[in-house]
Amino acid sequence: MSSNDLVKFMTQQVVSYIDQPKEERVNQREKRKAAKQPFLFRWFGVIPLAIGMFIRRKK
Repeated sequence: MSSNDLVKFMTQQVVSYIDQPKEERVNQREKRKAAKQPFLFRWFGVIPLAIGMFIRRKK
């Protein structure tokens, strides 16, 4: 892939993003945020979940 193709692709992406209404961009951003896993699970995997379950079971 040449650099010219990359510039063309990036330009198309930016133009399509700018052409969207603001509400649609905000909705897409909120959907991406909601789909993300919590910070601890993203960085440390299942270990925080296991520790949390262990502590809850003890109580």
